[in-house]
Parts: sequence; C-alpha cells; structure tokens
Amino acid sequence: MGADQGHEDYTRNMATGASTSDLAVLLVDARHGIVPQTRRHAFIISLLGIRHIVLAVNKIDLVDFDQSVYDRLRVEFETLTLDFGFKTIMAIPLSALRGDNVSRKSSRMPWYTGPTLIEYLETVDVEQQRCEKPFRMAVQLVNRPNLDFRGYSGTISSGHVATGQQLLVARSGKISTVTRIVTYGGDRSEASAGMSVTITLADQLDVSRGDLLAACDSRPTVADQFDAHLIWMSEEPLYPGRSYLLKCGSKTTTASITAIKYKINITSFEHLAAKQLELNEVAVANVGLSEPIAFDPYSENSRTGGFILIDRFSNATVGAGMINFALRRAANIHWQSVEITKESRAKLLRQRPAIIWFTGLSGAGKSTIANLVERKLHMRGLHTYLLDGDNVRHGLNRDLGFTEVDRVENIRRVAEAAKLFVDAGLIVLVSLISPFRAERQMAREMVRDDEFIEVFIDTPIQECEKRDVKGLYAKVRAGTLRNFTGIDSPYEQPTTPDIHVLTADSAAEEAAERIVRYLFERSYF
Repeated sequence: MGADQGHEDYTRNMATGASTSDLAVLLVDARHGIVPQTRRHAFIISLLGIRHIVLAVNKIDLVDFDQSVYDRLRVEFETLTLDFGFKTIMAIPLSALRGDNVSRKSSRMPWYTGPTLIEYLETVDVEQQRCEKPFRMAVQLVNRPNLDFRGYSGTISSGHVATGQQLLVARSGKISTVTRIVTYGGDRSEASAGMSVTITLADQLDVSRGDLLAACDSRPTVADQFDAHLIWMSEEPLYPGRSYLLKCGSKTTTASITAIKYKINITSFEHLAAKQLELNEVAVANVGLSEPIAFDPYSENSRTGGFILIDRFSNATVGAGMINFALRRAANIHWQSVEITKESRAKLLRQRPAIIWFTGLSGAGKSTIANLVERKLHMRGLHTYLLDGDNVRHGLNRDLGFTEVDRVENIRRVAEAAKLFVDAGLIVLVSLISPFRAERQMAREMVRDDEFIEVFIDTPIQECEKRDVKGLYAKVRAGTLRNFTGIDSPYEQPTTPDIHVLTADSAAEEAAERIVRYLFERSYF
C-alpha cells in the first residue's frame, strides 16, 4: 500500500464480500523514511482489522544498502504503531528495481538474514483465523433451478458448516437443519471459510438475497442503527442526514449518517468536532438504516462488519465503514398500530393525499405559485396545508443556518413533517429551494411514489436577481450574505421533474392552473 488508492480498493472489497486478507504490505521509501502518509496508512490498516504487517523498506539501493537506515526505520515504525494492535510486523529491506529480497535473497545485504517478501507472504497463515470464527454466509442467490430444489448460494465468510448442522437465519431467527452442501465439484459433507457453496435446508424458510446464515450458538446482531468508524473517499463532502446506499455483504439498503460524533486527526489522533467530512477524513459516526440488517462488530468479523456507502445518483463508492456496535436507543420503542388509517382519512376527505414539492432558486416564484395552487384547491373544497421555507425557519427549523449541513437537515425535517400531513389525508404543498437532488429524492421516498409531485419552478438567475423581492441578492453582491444558493452555494436542477414550469413562458396564474389540472387529471380529487 503505497498510495491512497490502496486503502480505497481494500475498503471496497472488504465491505462487498470480495476476498481480502488479514495481511498488508506497507511500502516505505528508504530515502524519505516514515512520512505522514505512512502514519495515515498504518492507522487506516489498523482500523480495517489487519493484524499482520510487512514493512517493505524499498529503494534500499539508493542509500547504499545501509543497515543503519533499515534498523532506524524498523524501530521508528514499531514505536509509531505500538498501540495499533498489530500482531506481527515484519520489516524487509528490498530493492524492487533488481528484485533484491523480493523473490530471491540479496547478496548485497548479507546483514539481513530474514525471508524474502514472497517467502514471507507464502508462510503467513491468515485463512486459519477465519475458519476458527463462528459460521457466517451471506446469501447471494436463492437457487431454484426446478420445483424440487431450493438452495442458498454464497461464499462462506467464516467458520465451518456440515450436513446435519443447525443454522439460523439471522434476520428472522428461524432455525433449520443443513441437508446438503453442494459445490461445483459435487456434494460435500462439510465446508469452511472461503468456499463457494449452495446450502439446502430441511425446512422452507423465508430466506432471500442479503440474508445472513449463521451458527445457532453465535447469532449476529440485528439492528437498524449502529456506531461505526467511517473513512470518507469522495471529493463531495459527507453531510449528516443525506441518504446513501449502504452495502454490507450482499445486503443493500438505504442509510444516512445521523450524527458525526468526532473525526480523528491522523497525525495526533486527537478527536475533533465535525459537522461534515471531507475527502480521506476518518470519523466515528452513528449510522441509521431504513431497515434492520444482520452484522457482527468489525473487530470480531471483518467480512460481516464492514460496509460501503454508495452515492445514489452516480453509483460511486463514497465511503467505507467498520461497525463497532449496535445502538440500542430504540430497542424499547415500537411502532404503535392505529385503527384510523391514511386511506380512511383520505376517503373521508374525498381526496388523495400527496406532497406537491416546489423547488427552484430564491425569487423564482415558488411561494407565489404555491399560494395560488392552494387557494384554487381550497375553493374546490379540498383539504390542504402549505409548508413555506421561510415560515418553517421561524419555528420548526429556527435553530438551522444555511450551510450545506443545515440545508440537508432543514429539508429532512420538512419532509418528515410533510409525510405526517400525507398520513392525515391532506394535500400538502412544500415551497423550498431544496437545492440538492439527494434530499429531494429522500423526501420522495418517504411516501409512495404516486404521493410525491416534484414541481420545478425554472427561472433564470438573472431574472431572480432582477426581482430580488427580499433584497437577498443585493446582500450577496455586497458581501454581507454568504452560502447563497445559485451564487456561492450550488443548486442542482431536477433532471426529470413531474411538472416543469418555465416562468419565462407562463405567468404565475397560468402555472398554478396547470398544476391544479395535473392533479385533477390524475384523480387526486
């Protein structure tokens, strides 16, 4: 691992179930010694649970094969990583240019009597440790070639399994007995970590892709909130409350960082307060999921305790994490069923509930058009409520500013409130700049797809600035107002809005009538 790409590749693999090792090779340039990047990589390696380290002191030829340079770097690295939890640190002097101590012993370093790099890598047994852990296998495929066969395919993450052994489905706790272990080479009576198998069970259990099969005497944790170490790998900052895809093993679900407890200074290991994370920063954070998943603490099992975060629009891996423990704060809180449902409330009101979400730049005309739409609906006897961006900041969101982090939280709270209005059977109109696509998508997914209508009030910024009803653009130009959308804070235009209003082509009254007609034609009233 000689560059940032090293730990990024490793973290992607460890969270998606790809084969990884408990050994890492850390390259150090003999000329430059232990640099801040070395310290940073060593710390990340320790977080990833790797316990065997090869310190490859490369380019030893450029310091005349000097033993004192090697000895100094070895001692310095061992001192640096004293508290990192490494079980073995093997320092090997080498010159990759001519293969000295890479695959063959070097005659130019008679003072070094240890193994070559290849020899050492071939002798370290890291797979045995996986076999000694409790059985875990993430289901990657429910195999149904015909009506008579139902098997669960995947790669065994840890432990052993044998026919006749009882296994449980971690999510449901249901137990059954292994009847067959099918492999490419035929049936086996037992299998162990690293093998790809298809397991059949004696009972017809509810098992699907992403479920975790486990040993009955060592059940994994099942929770929808946990504490984790997080490595951020995107140039776009992480904002708490923003929705991402989380992939743990073969299970994928939506997730968000609910709180950043602190970030870690890689140089001093000091804990620092943080509201967001930048590229390559490491933090401890709380993660909330849309549904419970099964996992082990990363320190106990890296293959069931590691995860990656994926951007929902670009599908790029933006972060990787190591689960520490489940958060039990909601363990005694249960959803209370009620007799009066959303459907019964809507039927009484004789309308279909929905969120009409108006988005656009400041001064685009969102509030004006939203007010007109509500008035037209009210005149037709419909039950509505308007949540205006400025109004909610006088109460519900009065504690929030206009940084990217606060904007994300502002939208999350308004979306949660709008969801309650929908549950009450109302047509709720939301007028917010809501500059980020990710948060608008999050709001959409809080309700059924036909209950969310995105209206893009598309007004050129030049026209918005010309209107400047609130005098905000003037303050921005004067330098007294910062983080203003469209100027020094981004606005991400909707790509496929349900209704696209070009204000240059239509007046506010005409736009409002078009929106009302849209609702009528789709039987919202």
